[in-house]
Amino acid sequence: MSTVITSVDQLNFKRSELKPMTAPSKVMMVEPTYYDVEYVINPYMKNQIGAVDKIQARNEWEHLRDGYKELGFKVDVLDGREGFPDMVFCANQSLPYISPEGDKHVLMSIMKADQRKGEVPFIEQYYRRKGYAIHHIESETVESFEGMGDALWHFKHGLIWGAYGFRSSLEVYDQISELFDVPVIALELQREEFYHLDTCMCVLNEETVLVYSDAFTAQGMDLISAMFDTVIEATAYEAENLFAVNAVSPDGLNVLIQQGCTDVNQKLRDAGFYVHEYSTYEFLKSGGSVFCMKMMLW
Repeated sequence: MSTVITSVDQLNFKRSELKPMTAPSKVMMVEPTYYDVEYVINPYMKNQIGAVDKIQARNEWEHLRDGYKELGFKVDVLDGREGFPDMVFCANQSLPYISPEGDKHVLMSIMKADQRKGEVPFIEQYYRRKGYAIHHIESETVESFEGMGDALWHFKHGLIWGAYGFRSSLEVYDQISELFDVPVIALELQREEFYHLDTCMCVLNEETVLVYSDAFTAQGMDLISAMFDTVIEATAYEAENLFAVNAVSPDGLNVLIQQGCTDVNQKLRDAGFYVHEYSTYEFLKSGGSVFCMKMMLW
């Protein structure tokens, strides 16, 4: 089912009609050895150059890594690379996929900022070692695409939620839909503070999503509401200051989230989720939090 959908009137399938997809069982993370704020490519980085407490950042990263292990996930850790301080945000360099037959694939990103383009080959090496079939974007027609920063799988379903407007080109989703034979619902982002989809949309399970609605157009919110039974909304304060929506639910039940998101956390508990809070304050200085700091894999 290959198609790119940009409005509700184009939806010609139900969630139950999508092909099934195995939930990930592994996590890939990148050591924060070289993590720092060395340049400005998003609003959060302004006035933060050289401000990272590297010891505290290491402590935060290790605590988050251990959280996945406590939930039973195998964690692969890659070495950071000197000269690429944002490589720790390893959700951005790729889009992995597993077919119903169990074949593993990955599409490598084209990073928008020149400072981050060199991260992609190092992540690609990891996938080669793990036996993934490697795919690349036809760059003649696509300016940029930032992996699972902007492309989110609908939990356990062959459907991608894909964002465009800041870091990823709308045109890339035709290629992705055809490559993986899945529909893509494309959402336009309209606020630069929410430059990636993972900053304003968190797929919690098949039926439930966490969003910051002001980051989307009305058309985008209509699409989200059409495909999820429950839409949990974050407040402006928690979305903008605590990156509340940059959370992750790796198993559809537990939610790992930045510390202090009291309103969102209560809504999550009321919806039946188990909430695990983590401090990522040092990483917020670079415009990233829990979701950005990992890649879920098979």
